[in-house]
Amino acid sequence: MFTADRAARPHYAGVKAYLDQLGVAEFERRHQLLDLAFRNQGITFTVYGDAQGTERTFPFDPVPRIIPASEWAHIESGLTQRVRALNAFLTDIYSGAQILGDGVIPPELVYTSAHFRREVHGVLPPGGVFTHVVGTDLIRNEQGEYLVLEDNLRSPSGVSYLLANRQAMTRVYPGMFEGQGVRPVQHYASALLRLLLASSPRENGTVVVLTPGMYNSAYFEHAYLAQQMGVELVEGRDLFVDGGRVWMRTTGGRQQVDVIYRRVDDDFLDPLAFRRDSALGVAGLVEVYRQGRVAIANAIGTGVADDKAVYAYVPDMIRYYLNESPILNNVPTYLGWNAEHLEYMLANAAQLVFKSVGEAGGYGMLIGPEATADEITTYLHRVRQDPREFIAQPVVGLSRHPTFYPDSSGFEAAHVDLRPYILFGEDVTIVPGGLTRVALRRGSLVVNSSQGGGSKDTWVLDHDGPSAPLGMTQLLHGDAAPGGQGQRQGQRQEQSAGGQSQSQWQSQSPSQGQAQWQGGFGAVPLDAGPLTESVRRELDERDWQVRARAADDAQVAAYGESQAPSAAPADGTPGPEDGPGPHSFQQQLEKQQLEGGER
Repeated sequence: MFTADRAARPHYAGVKAYLDQLGVAEFERRHQLLDLAFRNQGITFTVYGDAQGTERTFPFDPVPRIIPASEWAHIESGLTQRVRALNAFLTDIYSGAQILGDGVIPPELVYTSAHFRREVHGVLPPGGVFTHVVGTDLIRNEQGEYLVLEDNLRSPSGVSYLLANRQAMTRVYPGMFEGQGVRPVQHYASALLRLLLASSPRENGTVVVLTPGMYNSAYFEHAYLAQQMGVELVEGRDLFVDGGRVWMRTTGGRQQVDVIYRRVDDDFLDPLAFRRDSALGVAGLVEVYRQGRVAIANAIGTGVADDKAVYAYVPDMIRYYLNESPILNNVPTYLGWNAEHLEYMLANAAQLVFKSVGEAGGYGMLIGPEATADEITTYLHRVRQDPREFIAQPVVGLSRHPTFYPDSSGFEAAHVDLRPYILFGEDVTIVPGGLTRVALRRGSLVVNSSQGGGSKDTWVLDHDGPSAPLGMTQLLHGDAAPGGQGQRQGQRQEQSAGGQSQSQWQSQSPSQGQAQWQGGFGAVPLDAGPLTESVRRELDERDWQVRARAADDAQVAAYGESQAPSAAPADGTPGPEDGPGPHSFQQQLEKQQLEGGER
């Protein structure tokens, strides 16, 4: 938000002025309202093995991270380039493997990956698309350069929190968006559904979301996306294979399934092909997939490009397949399977960050500068035993962002990264922004929610800032302040946060203006006499400020009342079943399904 000399950057000017005007006390009150809304809607995640409990509300900080248009254009072009190269790589290694034959990537690195699936070698998914949904983690270093930290191609999570964050922000801080030119994100679910339907082997195919079940850490997201797309959320036991096709059990009989958006890892998809002890998958699914009678997104075997050791070679893939220079660079990476790299890793462990190539969610890491001597010794013992499974990177000072800490009732700097979401098909669709993850533990560099991290709303602007002239009316309402001499009329229509609002103002001659101000907001005495131009402009400005603030407060108050638990009637009888209250997201989902006659 700020330059080195503590000046607000131009694209943050409007938000900073809004926060200054709102005040810390009111900001904190609305922050508490956000927490209440997230809890009532069941916006949660799961931490495995945590003594405080498995499921918890997803932490959210309301100070938005803002990216100007020109900066986003650079990120967008770099991500598009990267996902095209990754998909070309997967197509290649599951067919002719020319990149390995040409010596660009060592074959042993690919074939020893735990996520390389020989079972689907020679299988080309519909349209040649392996990576339907990609979440690439970006960081910004001390020089302001965006770097790719890792790619997530198996089943990247977090997009539901992106959508929920934006929805909550527009309700609790509506005035913050006015006049800012924020690009919408709510089209993600419809874009995802179009992408999945395009991969169907039949016209008007049936799409389902396959979840491991309610105890999975991202179950809220699975249910949320299924609801937003209007498709069924299923578990493995809801599907079966018969006659070379996949079917879904329904109350009206079996129904053929054409596209499976799976949130289950390869190992558990089919007990006949992978892990025999899996109860999460569908027996015989891989054989139907090989025959081209069902599409799976993301495709089986994409995890080999998810490998953190293979990640180091993505710039080489871009040069090899696209004949282009990488737009976004990697973080420098040392590979444990390389003898020279391993020697350096072992000798400089106290200054490096170690990662296990197959882990995710911040697990399997060692941050050398923060680790004790015993922790380093223990970790390096594992590295020596199986060096192929580890990489190391230098510590990068992630960029920091103002973040509100309720325990101190103030704003402090916290490290952030960015996970944009890319939909890859016939075209490339990138949601403007993505999920900004923030390390809520003071001083921490780990942003994963499982390790104490949270998230922020990410704004991509349609300009480079500042958004508009600096005036209190502009900051509160988003309209230019009315004023000037004689008859003057203007009309503006703007789009922000995925919705549209239309505002219209009209200023009249001084004599007409006097009648306009008799009563209501900004009223003046009836006997005040003719108004001078300067007084009339001041009254216009004050009236617009009051109206904008009143509208903002009324919208927030109404949302707060909708989130408050409903009180039971005085006679003790239960309240209405569909009244507002602390219903979980899943309860609401089940209620809608039952009312619609669905299973």
